[in-house]
Amino acid sequence: MRATKHAVTRARRGRWPGRGVPLAVAAVAVLVCLGLALLTTSGSGGGTGTGTDAAQPAAASAAATEPVAPPVSGAPVEATAPAPATASAPPPSATGSPSPSAAPTARPSATAATPSPSAATGGSARAVGSTASLAGRIKPGTSYSGVATSYDAADGNGACSFGPSGDLMVAAMNHTDYETSSACGAYVLVRAAGGASITVRIVNECPLPCAPGQLDLSHEAFAKLAELSVGRLPVTWTVVSPGSAPDTVSIRYKTGSSQWWCGIQVIGHRNPVAALEVRTGGGWRRLSRTDYNYFLSPDGSGCGGSLRITDVYGEQLTVDGLAVKPDVSQPTRVQFARH
Repeated sequence: MRATKHAVTRARRGRWPGRGVPLAVAAVAVLVCLGLALLTTSGSGGGTGTGTDAAQPAAASAAATEPVAPPVSGAPVEATAPAPATASAPPPSATGSPSPSAAPTARPSATAATPSPSAATGGSARAVGSTASLAGRIKPGTSYSGVATSYDAADGNGACSFGPSGDLMVAAMNHTDYETSSACGAYVLVRAAGGASITVRIVNECPLPCAPGQLDLSHEAFAKLAELSVGRLPVTWTVVSPGSAPDTVSIRYKTGSSQWWCGIQVIGHRNPVAALEVRTGGGWRRLSRTDYNYFLSPDGSGCGGSLRITDVYGEQLTVDGLAVKPDVSQPTRVQFARH
């Protein structure tokens, strides 16, 4: 009997664990369902200050710290107020160098020039700039008033360094309008009050106290207007572009010029010269002008190379490279157009 009783007891103990597990799972499920129901009820309740309203600060914080994913194509995008417009400069280049379009250009552009139909054959002529920007104090087409005096021009040489002249219809320009030799070679039509007129070429400078507007004519030229005994003669004058100018321009290198230093002079030009440039490896380089009417290249740049000459009307003549021959007048095949 004992053996049987113990066997029954052991059998009952073996069945309880298999029956208790399902009951525990069921109990846990019931508790979970009740909790979910309570949470749903409290989250959907309105006007209580809890639920979704209470969760908004946390959502805003998350939105501020997490990146916003791009909207899916075709999905509506919530409209937002545009940011106020602000003026800003374009971003600098990666190298930090300025934009080429911001760099100033000081010299005439060869690409913007148009060929001049009146240019002499055998050379290149272009029109650039304007008379107002290229001419100095004395401008073509402008009438100036002053007095005419006279001096002994001797062989016609003077501060412009042209050398002796066979034609003594020459004059010296007052110091102010001489303007560091800018007036050299200009042809000037001079008119007296009585109606007499004469065209002279500027070859010299009349130093101070010669006043602005004053012309010191050679005795030969003054005599065409009045008696030398008059002394001072009221006149008007203007720069002209005569047909009697030489057929071609000539170039002369100054004494001592070489490949390391040179002075260049333009001779026989119809119109006043505004600028002279030499071609270098970096393009055209404008040379400075002296009061004795030479354009200097102190480091030899362009000496013996191609030249570009610009007159006060904006016309440019390009001269092929000439050998550096000091004190030799070398003719070219070009001349400025008549105006």
